[in-house]
Amino acid sequence: MISIIITSYKEPNTIGKAVESIIKNNIKDYEILITAPDEETLSIARKYSQKNKKIKLIKDSGKGKPAALNLVVPKAKGDILVLTDGDVYVGENSLKPLLKYFENKNVGAVSGNPVSLNSKKNMLGFWAYLLTNVANKRRKNADKLNKRFFCSGYLFAIRKNLFPKLPEELLSEDGFISNEVYEKNFKLAYSENSKVFVKYPSLFKDWILQKKRSAGGYNQIKKLKGVEIRSFKKESLGVFGLFEYISNFREFLWFLLLIFSRIYLWFLIYRDITLKQKSSKEIWKRIESTK
Repeated sequence: MISIIITSYKEPNTIGKAVESIIKNNIKDYEILITAPDEETLSIARKYSQKNKKIKLIKDSGKGKPAALNLVVPKAKGDILVLTDGDVYVGENSLKPLLKYFENKNVGAVSGNPVSLNSKKNMLGFWAYLLTNVANKRRKNADKLNKRFFCSGYLFAIRKNLFPKLPEELLSEDGFISNEVYEKNFKLAYSENSKVFVKYPSLFKDWILQKKRSAGGYNQIKKLKGVEIRSFKKESLGVFGLFEYISNFREFLWFLLLIFSRIYLWFLIYRDITLKQKSSKEIWKRIESTK
């Protein structure tokens, strides 16, 4: 059996599409576990569970995604877990190629491919296009070379027996899980055809909040596990590889602004996480423009 876990928080407007997209993938033996702390989301999800007995609802404590996963994973019946969120939706025929990788017993986890729903015709939309394409390229290269990389929390699958107990203060649970799988000598695989469609921030303040949480999470994992996947230095060395995605002068200007914004972002991460040592509750903020 495949257990598909959807973690959600105050997403009544998107949870339905997330569920429907999974059902349309026509997986034979599956269950869908939807976890959320709020009644708005659960009430919408309940309409689906009343029609489909394979859908189960679990109310979590509202302490964050790591705590929700710690609660739900032991209740899952499947040997393979597919993790996704209530504010994204998977593409048609995305789950079968994701799951096929587990025919190889050496594969412990498989990442899907996040695709931006934002328009490329504005600055933040272009940034989303640029960064998702870069992530796609990096995961493909790491997969070919059998190197460590971080699966995308928007869509990835893992063998249940490899799922670790998550510290509740984690900012990047997907990075932590990926690292744990790799450290157990299992392969991380990348399924480029397993697309998950994501709405990225349309406001700069929300962009900062989101990236501060994700990039800050990598910094946190470095402290916990001594593993450095991303850093200001690594980003700086890879900046020239981004030029292939620029097609006009306007996009070049947006690219320059992205560089300065990333410098500002890493300053905030150093200030708030390294110096002030803010908790995950202080850093994790709901990003409204992605809903």
